[in-house]
This record gives sequence, C-alpha cells and structure tokens, in this order.
Amino acid sequence: MTSAGHSPTRILYYGDNLEVLRNRQWFPDECVNLVYLDPPFKSQQDYNLLFKTAKGTPAAAQVQAFTDTWKWNTAAKAEYEHLVSAPQVPGRVAKMIEAFYQFLGGSEMMAYLVMMTPRLLELHRVLKPTGSLYLHCDPAASHYLKLVLDSVFGPGNFRNEVVWQRTSSHNDSKKFGRVNDTILYYSKTQRFTWNPQYTEHDPEYIEDFYRFHDAERGPYRLDHVIRSATMGPRPNLVYEYKGYTPPWGWRVTRDKLQALDRNGRLEWSKRGRPYLRRFLYEMKGTPLKALWTDIPPIGAQANERLGYPTQKPVALLRRIIEASSNPGDVVLDPFCGCGTALVAAEELGRSWIGIDITYLAVDVMKRRLRDHFPNIQFKEDGQPKDVEGARALAQRDRYQFQFWALSQVGGQAVVSDRRGPDRGIDGYLPYQVGSQVERAIISVKSGSVGVSHVRDLHGTMQREKADCGLFITLEEPTAAMRKEAVDAGEYQMLGIGARVPRIQILTVKELLQGKKPALAPYSPGPVIQAPRLRRRSGHQLGLGSGG
Repeated sequence: MTSAGHSPTRILYYGDNLEVLRNRQWFPDECVNLVYLDPPFKSQQDYNLLFKTAKGTPAAAQVQAFTDTWKWNTAAKAEYEHLVSAPQVPGRVAKMIEAFYQFLGGSEMMAYLVMMTPRLLELHRVLKPTGSLYLHCDPAASHYLKLVLDSVFGPGNFRNEVVWQRTSSHNDSKKFGRVNDTILYYSKTQRFTWNPQYTEHDPEYIEDFYRFHDAERGPYRLDHVIRSATMGPRPNLVYEYKGYTPPWGWRVTRDKLQALDRNGRLEWSKRGRPYLRRFLYEMKGTPLKALWTDIPPIGAQANERLGYPTQKPVALLRRIIEASSNPGDVVLDPFCGCGTALVAAEELGRSWIGIDITYLAVDVMKRRLRDHFPNIQFKEDGQPKDVEGARALAQRDRYQFQFWALSQVGGQAVVSDRRGPDRGIDGYLPYQVGSQVERAIISVKSGSVGVSHVRDLHGTMQREKADCGLFITLEEPTAAMRKEAVDAGEYQMLGIGARVPRIQILTVKELLQGKKPALAPYSPGPVIQAPRLRRRSGHQLGLGSGG
C-alpha cells in the first residue's frame, strides 16, 4: 500500500479521516507539506447534492451529500475523556478541552470541538516542519477553533486570520449581514514555506502614480535614487555623476547607477534632480493582505459549479496552495468534499491526498478529476476490493454501500430528504436511445434477497414507465429471482443493436470482476460536469511521478 511519505502520489481515501490519519503506514510523521480543511460546521442542516439531467437542468432527485450536525452523545463523551486523560495528548490541549467543557458543558459546540481536536492533532503530526495548515470555518466557530489551534500548534505559530468575503449581499433583519468566512492560517514551525502573493494594482492607483509613459515600456512612476537626510550620510556613496553630487549620497554604487542610466532608467527633472523610473509591467502588484475581497463565490451559472453545497472556488484554493507550497509538494485535504483543493493542487503541479467519509463525495471527486484531467491516474484506498470488503461496508453503513454499488455502474444515487423509504428506487442509470436519454431504475440490496424483491423492481418500473431496471445484490440471487427477471421480457436497445433483458441482475462479485450492465452508454456523469483544465506546469503528473 502506497504511503504518503514515499514518492509523491495522488490518493483518494474513503473513510473516517481520523482513522485514516492514524494509520501510520499511510501517514508517517512529517509527510505532508500543506493541509487545507473545510470541515462541515454544525449548522443543523443536511446538505443535498444536485444532479444534472441530460438537458443540463437540475434533476428532481437530490442526494444527501453529508450531514453536518454534531451531537453530544456517548461517542463524543468518550472522545472527551480520551483527550483529557490520554498520555499522548499534549498537556496544554487537555487543559484547553477541560476549560471548554467547564464553559460549554455537553453542548453541540462542545461535541464539534471534541470531534475536531484529535483530527487537528493528527494533522499537526503529519505536517513537515516547513508545512502549514489552513482551516476554513464559519465565524460562529472560528474563535473556539483558534484556541484549539493555539493549543495544538502553539500561539507563536499563528500566522493570519484571513477573512474571505464570499458574497456581496446577505440580508439579516436583526444583525449585520454575514458575508464572510474565516480561514485560520498556522505554520508548524517558524521556518515555513512562504511565497508572497499579489493582487493587481487598483486602476485609480495606477492612474495616480504611474502618470508617465514610455513608448516602448509603457507606464512608469518616478522613485528616489538619491539618499534623503533621514537615511543619514553614506560617504562611500557620495560621488559626482553628470554634474550632480547628492549631499547624502546615492542609493546605489557608481557601476549600478551607470547601468541604470544605460538601460534608460534615470530621468532628470527640469531642475536637474535625478529620479529612478519604475515601470508598471515589472511590478508584481499589491502585496496580498488578510482581507480577500477579489475572489467571488461560485455563481449559479458558473462553469465550475458542481451543485455541491459547500463548494469553494478553485481560485481560492489556488491562492492558498501557491502561497504555502512549491511544485511537487504534497497537499492534504482531510474533508475534501467535491475535491476543489485536489483540482487546484493538480493544476499547480502539486501532489495531493484527499479523504472523505462519504463514498458519494469520493465518487464526485473521481469524476471531477477525470473531467478536468482526462489522462490522470490516482490511487484509491479504503474501498471494497472483494466481496468480504463490500459486506463489511454494508454492515457498517448500508447507505455508503449503496453509494459505492451505484458508482460501480455509473449510477445516480437517490435518497429521500431523510433516511427512510425510497419508493423502491435507489438510483438511476442514464442510457442512450437514439438522440434521447432514458433512465434505468436501480435497486440495491445488501441483505437477504428473494423473488419478491425482483417483483417489486418490476412494479416500480411499470409505475415509473421505465423500460429497464438493474438489480444489484450483495448475496447470490436465487433461481426463482433469475426466472422472474427473464419473465419480465427483453428490450430492443438501439444504442448497441441488440435485445437486452428488461431486468438485469448484477451481483457485487460480478461488479468487482468488471461486469457492466448491457445498456447503451451515456457519457455525462451524475453531477454537473466540470470543465477541463491544463496543469500550469505543462506536463502530466501521473501516479507516483515527481512534481
């Protein structure tokens, strides 16, 4: 199994990020250069992932992408007890958590902090000494999380609290409009990677200061080339040049001054005073401050919009990655959702590791990466590789098993508003019929199965007026089930020029062996398709390749 500490790679992990990070084979000490995380905040809501229909409009069906509600329960209490008593937990972290509990008690905010703290400890462990961490959070929790980070990283390694204006308008009737997110930036040590970032000069600034124009090199401004009285004298720099001797000296040696003059960099005023020409095209821009107002949120019609509820702009992640890593470095996102950090990292020639507990999110990431970079290669871990692995996933979480099974056939998942009855439909699989796109109904079963389940699927197909259906089962189907599927008849599949069973039964074993439904393929994925990007480094970065 490939380790994050070996040659750079691209890996997607499915699973609880705490369990994944604690796996020392996957994550040895000091193996990551940059961490960006945007953990789900306890906003008391379920997020739904919108699918896109063949015509490009949002489909009626939605999928519960993740639930970000945190409860103070037995598990949270046990984690709290571990944090305050385990010898491997730093003392200042334990004291901080105890103090929080005295103040917050068994509240949902306390549960959230108890969930975050052990993960931040692991992220600190896997960061290299030159590494940095950016935690993207809601202002409602940022002050608590900053104290957690102070205890984990040390107050002296706090670098910035970045305020990102994510929207320009938000109406709140009884308070100021909430239009910003907070990004807490910490380094592991004082010798961290830092590449200054710049924004374009304000047009008014250019108009006011770059008032002169050179026919070949464009706008420029005049700057000082002689020392001022406040700078004090430099006798070794006091010399005559073209009849001018500054009393306090020049700012450069004679050789450098002559070179500037030969390059057309000196300009003399009407009174004979020399100045240095600074051209606009040479200026990197305005050094970036901690208030970011120049990156807009993803609009409803934006090309990069996938329909994922907490999706961040690629430009935001690009800025963070460029500032705190170099090409070839490893970027880790332990709550990677729809994979924006991974896309930005790949585009910028970085290696990356993504972790998500929702298989649906992992599937979204896989499709997005392949949409952006058609030839990309990456490793996947934490997913079923055999029937026993699939059975273990089903026993742990049957909904995640369902999402995984659907992804094996390219299906679109359907979940009701809350986990419960699904009207006999677990997913859809689009297929091509001439110029039209139809949908096969998918039923996924992880437990015992019988002929009644096939009959139920047939009834659902009739109710929904669907010509084809797929029955995916973990257990082997009975002879009666196969007969029931055969009795449902056949359908003339124009896209492949053959008659196919209306009801097709596929076992998990067959899916793992690579068997696919006999349906005419339809190319777009289940989420809004992402535009293709080019890597800025200009070369392919495959599995195990260097940066």
